[in-house]
Amino acid sequence: MKKLLMATAAAAMMIPAAAMAERDGATVYNTKCAMCHASGVANAPKVGDAAAWGPRAALGIDALYATADKGKGQMPPRGLCMDCTDGELKAAIQYMVDNSK
Repeated sequence: MKKLLMATAAAAMMIPAAAMAERDGATVYNTKCAMCHASGVANAPKVGDAAAWGPRAALGIDALYATADKGKGQMPPRGLCMDCTDGELKAAIQYMVDNSK
């Protein structure tokens, strides 16, 4: 009985960690970034447009992240994804770059 109780307690403590798992780049893009980057609203580079993303991709993920983090032009800081972690934001940027080659 004691082992069962310990196993149950351990499993219960892992639930919050699983709930806090980072979202992948596709998920963040589809829920946060696509509203502008799918259609090009406010001059956002459209995902899939290799000519628009090529020069940006050449800067590297860290430079693109720094730009997204502080905002640029009409894009507000973090693209208004205030609940995104740094890792999630980088994953979304990488997703857009990867799908724009």
